[in-house]
Amino acid sequence: DQIYNQAAKMRYMFGGKAKIPMVIRTACGAGGSAAAQHSQSLEAWFMHVPGLKVVAPSTAYDAKGLLVSSIRDDNPVIFVEHKFIYDLEGEVPEDIYSIPLGKADVKRQGSDVTVIATMAMVHKALEVAEELSKEGISVEVIDPRTLQPLDGETIIESVKKTHKVVIVHEAVKFAGPGAEIAAMIAEEAFDYLDAPIKRVAAPFTPVPFSPVLEQEYIPSKEKIIAAVKEAVA
Repeated sequence: DQIYNQAAKMRYMFGGKAKIPMVIRTACGAGGSAAAQHSQSLEAWFMHVPGLKVVAPSTAYDAKGLLVSSIRDDNPVIFVEHKFIYDLEGEVPEDIYSIPLGKADVKRQGSDVTVIATMAMVHKALEVAEELSKEGISVEVIDPRTLQPLDGETIIESVKKTHKVVIVHEAVKFAGPGAEIAAMIAEEAFDYLDAPIKRVAAPFTPVPFSPVLEQEYIPSKEKIIAAVKEAVA
């Protein structure tokens, strides 16, 4: 209630005079056998609430730049961090820098298919792109970085170039972030599509505790490769 009905709506209800410069950092993601309650990816919950901004970085560099922008923003920001990205290392400048909210990043240029991936799935998508390049399939990887606001322009421009789309996220497939992205593409770039939009995501079930079942639950590189090959077939 404090997030959805108070923080998210206060600026609107006070005619823009109120400022809510609040950043809520939260962790998500499966893979550590933390079971159903501690392994969820619930970013779509917050995307649905007008007044909230939702940030979902995939690298240390992006996390710092986006966090600076989030702190400087006068609106409430939900800053979602995948637990298994904490172990990844990358170059991060010591100086303060910012990355604008609502600006996606093209992590890899490609021409045959657009893969839109979030958080930990960005790294799997990049690995898939590298593997498929050896088979002559050119994969463009886009990381939205912020899910609200969503950079539709960058996504649509990529779709117009490649004409094929695969969306990858760890949240459940039904009503997940990819559903909104797919709907946007269908509404704004349908005529550019040469194949149905493919989604690779978790099944509609709580996250299993069993390591074997959990690995089946989490979208794998093999499932992403299969979806890409179906799209470009």
